[in-house]
Amino acid sequence: MTFLATAGRIAATLVAMAGTRLELAAVEFQEDARRLLGHLAWTLLAVFLAAGALLLAALFVIALFWDTYRLQAVGGMAVLFGAAAAIILMKVRASMNAEAPLLSSTLAELRNDIDYLRHAAAHRTGAADE
Repeated sequence: MTFLATAGRIAATLVAMAGTRLELAAVEFQEDARRLLGHLAWTLLAVFLAAGALLLAALFVIALFWDTYRLQAVGGMAVLFGAAAAIILMKVRASMNAEAPLLSSTLAELRNDIDYLRHAAAHRTGAADE
């Protein structure tokens, strides 16, 4: 009877640990989704405003040099925009690579649980051998 009671308590503890970890995973996933949607909304607004500003700036430069250096003005604006786009893409890629992986806290807690259970099992085995 004592063995069954102990096994029941261990099973209840394992189920509670799994439930807690699933709740943590759900909270982490929800936070990441909200953060991503916020970034996406602000990014779309920035892209829209930047596109308008860049179009007007390019038209201004081309109109300014229309009589003398029309092709150079168009080519210069294209090179400038291309270089700016490349720099922005490199920064975005670096920023995405620097972020923590999805559900990293949950995975760390699961690893801690596994280490604890292994340590407890090894301790019980060592005590049973004595």
